[in-house]
Amino acid sequence: MSSRFPEYLLALPLLVFALGSSSTPTSAHDAPPLRICADPNNLPFSNAKGEGFENRIAELLGREMQRPVEYSWWASRRGYVRNTLKAGLCDVLVGVPTSFEPVATTRPYYRSTYVFVTRRGGPRLATLDDTALRHLRIGVHLAGDDGANTPPLHALTKRGVIDNVVGYTLYGDYARANPTSRILDALVAKQLDVAIVWGPLGGWYASHSRTPLTLVPVYPQIDLPYLPFVFDISMGVRRGDDSLRVQLDRAMRHRRADVDRILASYGVPRVDAASAGGAR
Repeated sequence: MSSRFPEYLLALPLLVFALGSSSTPTSAHDAPPLRICADPNNLPFSNAKGEGFENRIAELLGREMQRPVEYSWWASRRGYVRNTLKAGLCDVLVGVPTSFEPVATTRPYYRSTYVFVTRRGGPRLATLDDTALRHLRIGVHLAGDDGANTPPLHALTKRGVIDNVVGYTLYGDYARANPTSRILDALVAKQLDVAIVWGPLGGWYASHSRTPLTLVPVYPQIDLPYLPFVFDISMGVRRGDDSLRVQLDRAMRHRRADVDRILASYGVPRVDAASAGGAR
């Protein structure tokens, strides 16, 4: 995950630095902006029109904290964190892996997983060890121009599933809308039999596709010795900005149910408590 999640998660796929936040003001009129680092062309996560679920979560938390939201836009490719958060352009990354070391992270607000995506009526897959994978056209994301491997490609390569795998760059043609979706366009066009993608991308795309699609979580969740397919996602701030991190955690606790509804409306697959209908 990211996705782009697993862009910065794995490239790391799917971050930011700026001035430390001040204490919470007594008046919204006097409040400093909540400065968000975001990709302007990366649905379902964010875009310049504010249509992504990370946009909606940022706006929700801004209202809770009584701070206007301002964006610094930057394509989430290699160097994203260095050129945004660490360069002082912004203060908050709305979606990063909880273990993402370049930043200080809040408590996780959702956990998702990679998924198998197939056309309805297509192959029924549940595990990376399914022998059917040796005979299907499989689409996976590559994490950059250097062909860095994402978890699906690592796992398939380990199993000797190579010749029938098709790679799609996470970054794609940025002149087109939502370039990470090209892998799923290929699935709908029947150029692939299955795509293995980060869950939030698959869930959002399936909810908008005219071609019915089926999503199944990838199993195992951790491919031994240690290749996770499930990730906790948090917000990220500059290391040392504990005041802002605490404020974000507090705002998230107060608006937990609203955040869960936003994630559900975008079809984000959940493997945490909220997936069973109970917000924490």
